[in-house]
Amino acid sequence: MKKIDIHTHIMPEKIPNWFEKFGYGDFIHLDHHKPCCARMMKGDKFFREIESNCWEPKDRIIDMSATDVDIQVLSTIPVLFNYWAKPSEGLETARFLNDHICSCVTNHPDKFIGLGTVPLQDIDLAIKEMERCIKELKMPGIEIGSNINQLNLSDKKFDPFWEAAQDLNCSIFIHPWEMMGENEMMKYWLPWLVGMPAETARAICSLIFGGVMEKYPNLKFAFAHGGGSFPATVGRVEHGWKVRPDLCAIDNPVNPRDYLGKFWVDSLVHDEVSFDVLLKTVGADKICVGSDYPFPLGEHRPGELVESMDMSVETKQKIMFKNAMNWLK
Repeated sequence: MKKIDIHTHIMPEKIPNWFEKFGYGDFIHLDHHKPCCARMMKGDKFFREIESNCWEPKDRIIDMSATDVDIQVLSTIPVLFNYWAKPSEGLETARFLNDHICSCVTNHPDKFIGLGTVPLQDIDLAIKEMERCIKELKMPGIEIGSNINQLNLSDKKFDPFWEAAQDLNCSIFIHPWEMMGENEMMKYWLPWLVGMPAETARAICSLIFGGVMEKYPNLKFAFAHGGGSFPATVGRVEHGWKVRPDLCAIDNPVNPRDYLGKFWVDSLVHDEVSFDVLLKTVGADKICVGSDYPFPLGEHRPGELVESMDMSVETKQKIMFKNAMNWLK
């Protein structure tokens, strides 16, 4: 059956050295030190080794064919959000990345759908670039981080952004980044194993408790990594709301559990037990295949877990492509 992968990352092969141009910060550029490979440089320091499928559409299409993926939804790598940059320079980098994703879609419209990135350190500029993504670049939505310079997504400063996103019918993919406590737990890859699930739950809880989902009910959120730890801990979250409403219900009196089924998640949870929890909490109508391609912590054959499980053909069709089509209009 058809398969849409909503969680894949891409970056341009040739990216300006913004670190040298702007003279500060952890801007990413690529050092193409050998064929089909490159070093991602964060400022002037090595960050990660990547292969050509991280930037080359033709290589991605070969991988898609080998793993029976019909369409990839492209979004930038979170380390490229650049929320810490000066607003005008954050806008410049976002526009460059968005134009690149748009070109990938334009050249391969049957293979790719693009999500933009916006400079959320400045709300007015973020709204302006979101409008460009939707109206000019014809993208269905954007990708944003789970926090903005450690501000929760419920912060009141973001209200105009949420209102504009709802008016634009903009689909929003939320990806963890800048994980809480990252510097205190670098050993054993814990930021990626522990921090990312917690960071995604932080985003969901912030949007619920802060009243964003209540105030803007038509926003179409999707969360990476199966919603992180939220589906497995929603009972604890609900219990906290019940026993300490003075702490939890101060901005939104609605039970957090009531929002299950009102947002989407990807399928990237890695085992059947976790996926069963996802089905029972979020529901079969709100799960989409997502692989985190092309990175090693992702699912190397997108949708393989879903394909292996005992579910009806109708349910698998929803997860493989129909739910993604609904989220992305």
